Amino acid sequence: MKKTFLKRTALFGLMLTASTSIVLAAQAPVIDINSTANVEKNTVSMSLTDQLANIERKLDSRNRSQVNIQRQLDDLQTQVNDLRGVTELHTHQLSQVLERQRELYQELDRRVSEALKPAVQAPNATAIDSTVMSKSYSNDLTENEAYDRALNLVLKDKRYEQAIPEFRNFNLAYPQSTYAPNAHYWLGQLLFNKNNLDEAEREFTIVVQQFKGSSKRPDALLKLAMVAQQQKNKNKAVKLYRQLLSEYPSSTSAQLAKPRIESLK
Repeated sequence: MKKTFLKRTALFGLMLTASTSIVLAAQAPVIDINSTANVEKNTVSMSLTDQLANIERKLDSRNRSQVNIQRQLDDLQTQVNDLRGVTELHTHQLSQVLERQRELYQELDRRVSEALKPAVQAPNATAIDSTVMSKSYSNDLTENEAYDRALNLVLKDKRYEQAIPEFRNFNLAYPQSTYAPNAHYWLGQLLFNKNNLDEAEREFTIVVQQFKGSSKRPDALLKLAMVAQQQKNKNKAVKLYRQLLSEYPSSTSAQLAKPRIESLK
């Protein structure tokens, strides 16, 4: 009887232990390691994608800004070139007005002087005044109009092709004009821009050799050297650059010649 009771007690203990193990096993959490790794991987992937998208947006924005800045610079350069042309035209017109006023004052002064002097001295005074009077602006209205028309085609109208025959006709009609060095220089510049180097060289040479007192002579020397450089005549180009630096060391043309002659050494 006692042995039977002990067996039942032991069997009950075993059943109680087994039940407790089952309950604890049912309550333990289950963790899927592969699922967690996939979530972390997707999170990192999304983060990198967002970062790349953000970088691309910034690059696009910077590229657009650079394009806009370059466009603005191009517009500004065009405006500067136009302003330079207008400034040169206005300077030329102003010099014309000032020269006309100077001539009027000289003529008025001459007439007043003649009126105040004795009659016997008037002819001599007139002769002296007419010989010493120098002019940088022509009294020939047709000549003035012809030069202005050719110059305006370049500076105002930007009609470069039409300006070439205008300057040619002017040089043929008025070879001794006070505008001759400028007209030959402008014609040479227009031909140089068209890459007609031989004809351009001829016009610049006329300025250098026949108009040594002209303000266009240093510019013509510079262009002659540039023509020689484009014609692959290095020795001639260097010689002309050195002549320019020697004769007009403080001129703007000389400053432009310095880096060019350095590049040929």
